[in-house]
Amino acid sequence: MKPWQSPDIPQLSSSGRGPDVYCTAVQGPVNAPGKGKVARLYVCGITPYDSTHLGHAATYVAFDVMQRVWRDAGVEVRYVQNITDIDDPLLERAAATGVDWRELADTEIDRFRGDMEALRVIAPDHYIGAVESMDLVVSAVTELLANGYAYRLDNGDVYYRVGASTKPPFGSVSHYDREAMMRLFGERGGDPDTPGKEDPLDPLLWRAEREGEPSWDGGELGAGRPGWHIECAAIAGEYLGFPLTIQGGGNDLIFPHHEMCAAHATAMTGEPFADVFMHTGMVGYEGEKMSKSRGNLVFVSQLRESGVDPMAVRLCLLAYHYRCDWHYSEDVLEYAQQRLQLWRRAAESGSTLSAAEVIDDVRYDLADDLDTPSALSTLDEWAASVSSEGSRADTEEIVTAIDALLGIKL
Repeated sequence: MKPWQSPDIPQLSSSGRGPDVYCTAVQGPVNAPGKGKVARLYVCGITPYDSTHLGHAATYVAFDVMQRVWRDAGVEVRYVQNITDIDDPLLERAAATGVDWRELADTEIDRFRGDMEALRVIAPDHYIGAVESMDLVVSAVTELLANGYAYRLDNGDVYYRVGASTKPPFGSVSHYDREAMMRLFGERGGDPDTPGKEDPLDPLLWRAEREGEPSWDGGELGAGRPGWHIECAAIAGEYLGFPLTIQGGGNDLIFPHHEMCAAHATAMTGEPFADVFMHTGMVGYEGEKMSKSRGNLVFVSQLRESGVDPMAVRLCLLAYHYRCDWHYSEDVLEYAQQRLQLWRRAAESGSTLSAAEVIDDVRYDLADDLDTPSALSTLDEWAASVSSEGSRADTEEIVTAIDALLGIKL
């Protein structure tokens, strides 16, 4: 699948260091790879049945900053993102709106590409759809069946045995107890009540063909389509290999999605899925988590169409630490727009602060678990201190660093 166009990223005259980030599985900070190393980043993509909302954008901007800080530290980044272009929510939305599911997916994928370009998010090296990955999924599910990690129901559906995951033990990513797992599994796309399953938590690997639903040749599996979690495990393994340096996504993916992906990957290869499981917080609006089911979404495309500068949207997202849950409001956006204006005025003046010191402070903030709020405060101080008698050369260096490290084009 075609990704979007990446922005040009300027090189700074000196280099920083990779960040220490919080790992959900470890429940604490871990060290990032250093200069000369290769980082393998996989971030779960969208299911394209609606437009990009601010919750999506917050996740992709956070991992974009991750990439920028890595690159600044001399780390080579290999980045893969999937797109779940066949799944129940997409089919349900297509049926409800009377639009062909492929047309709906194509429209929303194009809109997503436009939003990512406008927000100056670095494109993945490989942008891979579920539909184009059928052979990978079929091979993975067939292998899991042969190795005893999966089983068939009478209707042909194939399920993974969560009880077979022992290295690491199932639950090592989320650390949730079974009661929490059962609740979240049912809420987040699982089917705990399906009859015939060995364990209510067993996730679907291959859904046998149903009348009126799209299906693909599954070889000895029979016609059907993939489950959600095996899709990401198969794509990540093919295009990056295990262990990933970072498996990323919103914290609503901790369970079941990332827990199941990790189990599938280890069962397939014997390798850990990822060194770090890194999760972003949820964005709320009107007192609730922003979600399609609640209908309280703020779309990036709508903000753009209303004339909001995408750099103000990006600053709005960077104003909150990536792990925090926060609530969007018009006041939040207005503050980001004012900050952007302040910085752009400062970019036209001379700096009374040393560029080296300002950039070092920003790098220090970002090395501490991508502390973008502190980095923005550091730059607010710079912007407030500029003077017509200051150094234009220092200002130009700082403006370049703002672009390179934070993705903000002034």
